[in-house]
Amino acid sequence: MTEILGALDGVKIVDLTQMLAGPYCTMLLADQGAEIVKVEPLDGDHTRIVGPYHPDDRLRAFGGYFASVNRNKKSIAVDLKRSEGRDLVKRLCKDADAVVENFRGGVMERLGLGYETLRELNPKLVYATIRGFGDRRTGASPYTDWPAYDVVAQAFGGVMAITGPDKNTPLKVGPGIGDLMPATMCAVGILSAIFRAHRTGKGQFVDVGMVDAILSMCERIVHQHAYTGDVPAPEGNHHPLLCPFGMFPARDGFVTIAAHADTHWPILCRLIGRPELGTDPRLATVQDRRANQDEIIAAVSAFTRRHTKHELLKHFGGQVPFAPVNDVRDVFADPHFAVRDMVVRVPHPGLETEMAVAGVAIKMTETPGRVRHRAPLLGEHTDEYLRSIGCSAADIVRLRADKIVA
Repeated sequence: MTEILGALDGVKIVDLTQMLAGPYCTMLLADQGAEIVKVEPLDGDHTRIVGPYHPDDRLRAFGGYFASVNRNKKSIAVDLKRSEGRDLVKRLCKDADAVVENFRGGVMERLGLGYETLRELNPKLVYATIRGFGDRRTGASPYTDWPAYDVVAQAFGGVMAITGPDKNTPLKVGPGIGDLMPATMCAVGILSAIFRAHRTGKGQFVDVGMVDAILSMCERIVHQHAYTGDVPAPEGNHHPLLCPFGMFPARDGFVTIAAHADTHWPILCRLIGRPELGTDPRLATVQDRRANQDEIIAAVSAFTRRHTKHELLKHFGGQVPFAPVNDVRDVFADPHFAVRDMVVRVPHPGLETEMAVAGVAIKMTETPGRVRHRAPLLGEHTDEYLRSIGCSAADIVRLRADKIVA
């Protein structure tokens, strides 16, 4: 059976990223069929040792963190501190569509692998970066040289200031959106720049600042402040402008309901056994319902807290916008995620059983993205790529003996 190729089949990307933001960006491209050459230091991307490890894994080549965001990639291990190692990367970049890195500004320039150097070797090359506060080439932030991680981006970009149980308590968002949001935006930027390069023969520099991406995601706070002068604060588990729109208690957890619209409001009132609220002139409009949110939240909560999440799913599902607040056990058990291939099992070195990783959310009919193979062992494809740039068997033996590659 012929394998169905991904939409990005034929696109080659040299991946010099580490941790989460960069690897997640290149993973998105790998899932759609791009060839991702992950260039790692001789001791590997540091997330290889983060875990978590399955208790039966005796090899411990990498844990779940690395497995999740580095699937569909190939790994070569090269010492970039050595000039000959850097030369190997330059040779890889000569026929690449893009190179992606997330080092602090200036690191790649000091190594002789910066954008200006590599574009001389390959004018069509797209060079993409993810940094905390962006790159000087696109706008020199006063914080350009500052290091940043997810929690820094979340705080600086504004999302923590509107997240929390009450207006006085900012809260970190659970998943690492300070990494994942810029990663996703960078993937869009890379594809946009490659599309143009294929038409014009000219590559370009793509820069995504982590804090910029978070502010972009928090677009509502900008227009709220610009139009009204408001300073949005943490809003708990309900919406500052819409009601009912938020989280409600269940007998065994919590659920969410978004029945603020005129079409859904009377249906919800009927479903909670309070049809008179649906015709109450005090609650006739979206603005009216927001002004009386305490009464509405109390009425909905009085119904939901008497039932389990599953009972509420059967009662509300398909009639008003509704969801149980799922934990990961619920996700693994729900038929939606199974039929949508959103929990995918892959082989794991050192284990006889397969492990689960999150699936591909971008679905396509003709060129479906998918998890094609597990994350690579460190340097698993070094020989393959050294041969592709003209290294002989003797060259490879010498490079490995000299500890330039692994």
